[in-house]
Amino acid sequence: MNARLRLAISVIILFLLVTGPFLITAALVWADAQADERAALVRLIAPHLSLGTMMTAFGFFVGLLVIRYLFREYVQGLLKMAENLRLMLAANRNFRVTPEGPPEVRLLAAATNDLAQQRDGLMDDVAAQIAAAKSSVEEEKNRLAALMSELAQAVVVCNREGRILLYNSRARLQFRALALGSTAVAGGALIGLGRSIFSILERSQIDHALDVVRQRLHKGAATAIATFITAARGGQLLRVQLVPVLATDDAPRQREMTGYVLTVENITRSLEQESRRDQVLQSLTDGTRGSLANIRVAVGNLLDYPDIEPEIRERFIGIISDEVVRMSQRLDRTMSEFADSLKTRWPLEEVQGLDLVTAAQRRIEQELQLATSSEEIDESVWLRAESFSLVFSICFLAARLVAQHRIPDLRFRLLPCGRLVYLDIIWADHAISSETFATWENEPMQLGSESSPLSLRDVIDRHGGEIWYEREKASQQRCFFRFVLPVALPDSLQAQPVGDEPSVRPEYYDFDLFHFRDQSIDLDRRLSDLAYTVFDTETTGLEPAAGDEIIQIGAVRIVNGRLLRHENFDHLVDPQRFLRPEGVRIHGITDDMVRGQPQIDIVLPAFHDFCNDTVLVAHNAAFDMRFLQLKEDSTGVVFSQPVLDTLLLSGVLHANQDSHQLDHIAERLGVVIEGRHSALGDACATAEVFLRMLPLLAQMGIVTLRQALEASEKSYFARVKY
Repeated sequence: MNARLRLAISVIILFLLVTGPFLITAALVWADAQADERAALVRLIAPHLSLGTMMTAFGFFVGLLVIRYLFREYVQGLLKMAENLRLMLAANRNFRVTPEGPPEVRLLAAATNDLAQQRDGLMDDVAAQIAAAKSSVEEEKNRLAALMSELAQAVVVCNREGRILLYNSRARLQFRALALGSTAVAGGALIGLGRSIFSILERSQIDHALDVVRQRLHKGAATAIATFITAARGGQLLRVQLVPVLATDDAPRQREMTGYVLTVENITRSLEQESRRDQVLQSLTDGTRGSLANIRVAVGNLLDYPDIEPEIRERFIGIISDEVVRMSQRLDRTMSEFADSLKTRWPLEEVQGLDLVTAAQRRIEQELQLATSSEEIDESVWLRAESFSLVFSICFLAARLVAQHRIPDLRFRLLPCGRLVYLDIIWADHAISSETFATWENEPMQLGSESSPLSLRDVIDRHGGEIWYEREKASQQRCFFRFVLPVALPDSLQAQPVGDEPSVRPEYYDFDLFHFRDQSIDLDRRLSDLAYTVFDTETTGLEPAAGDEIIQIGAVRIVNGRLLRHENFDHLVDPQRFLRPEGVRIHGITDDMVRGQPQIDIVLPAFHDFCNDTVLVAHNAAFDMRFLQLKEDSTGVVFSQPVLDTLLLSGVLHANQDSHQLDHIAERLGVVIEGRHSALGDACATAEVFLRMLPLLAQMGIVTLRQALEASEKSYFARVKY
């Protein structure tokens, strides 16, 4: 029964207890009295009626105060303590009941805190034993996670429904580059735990590949692999290899496919290079055919008619000379236009410049007994290189310098210059001639007993770089060889976002998701089985209907009960109006920060993609949703998925608490808020609060999405409109 209803019933009972006996007695006496007796009673009671009424009212008022005190101290106090106990049991182990109220309630609070302390000790002991039992399993998982993270290929693992269960960093970078190529706003990510692979790759092609794999498995093939070429959303061509993940407890020919592994390679650039090579061959073939025909005719005439007149002979010789010149010019022009396509390239990889220098220093010191050191090394520089051949080339030059000039030491310098990197090998006091350097550059390289058929020039050309010899202008006593090499391409190496530090087990792995099934938003699904997008907005003001606009949207995802901080959406929005000073003091976003940012019609569709197939969660969601709803007509973006509000859920869970502000809820649940009043910071805090609320809701019997929505609708705060 509701506490307020019980208070009302108590007041009615008090009123009946105070006035009931008097009224009943008076009614009985009045009923038995004769007419003259009733008149005498009236004359007797009338002078004292007002005094009696006052005394009765006074007694009722005193009784009301007593009931109110007892109700507040015992009933409401115990209800508040019950909520606090649930917090300690399910959400915040460090939370303790504050002893307050009458002595009996204080004693109960102290005893409760003592029990909580004992419970914590037992839980710590149980957790330690469980951790010891799980350590070997977790170690195997972490090894697999680390291995997947370092693979050079993009790898994505899906369950049978096509939901992404696991992906490595290469896949994340590759698909992020595809997303950036297809939209002006990053963050409506193509890849993420729990998302559908069919938002990236064609479903029909994957289904066909799965059919091929099933047929091969049915036939008992040793390997069941399918490969296909597909186009991504941004028009990039991808080569995809599909390998099944099979259950281990079935017969070989009847093993059930629980999922599949996709290795993805972007082949757009290699196909473009092959196309350019075809153009080169076509150009040379078409241009050369006519010249060769003219030369053949001229030579045939000279051979068939040895006594031809001198003028005609000279004309034929001129034709041959002209055609040879044309062929030479055509060849030079083709080589100039298609030089990059015609070069024989090694498979180059992204190599950190510091690692390359360290490897060269180590080998020089070990094999040549030559001291090395570093001057300026930019650790942020990455190269596209074949590290073995480059290190061998550096050591070859060092060996030549030691053999001819007995240099005492070498120094290394690594500096970026736009899309190039300067790698300098520096020594002092001994200059070399240009002719000597040209000889070293073109002779086959040899280092001790190890030799290479390639020259230094071959290695540099195959890297698409350059090398030269210089004397330092500031100090003529120092000389250096400068390797000019290409940097790693921007779309292949992306900076890791804030808060995405590598860990033993990166967040984009979740092996438990192998048992995850289809995540369509069903109101009768358990809350623990759903995926959520927790979001927050910063705005120019608090009146969406009066023209205030969104200036920032931040969001994170919750999948399988885990907060995925790295799968976030964080974008500023140009509101096309000036910000209010009072708002700037709160969120710290200024006019200069939002000017030139994408407008809401660009950001909102990307955010809609980010939220796809998830339940929306926000604190005071009515406020944020009102801003989104007012943009439906202008952007055509409609957020139709269910919405849960942590403000309303707090009212359901803790109806007797004094405040339901995000800061106070977080404090009760033991959540530390970082980046308060930034959209992404508040979204992360709301997500942590929501995760702490789920077990508390389960204790109240609220386990499905429908039940959570219905409970929220009964809250007082649900009636607030914007």
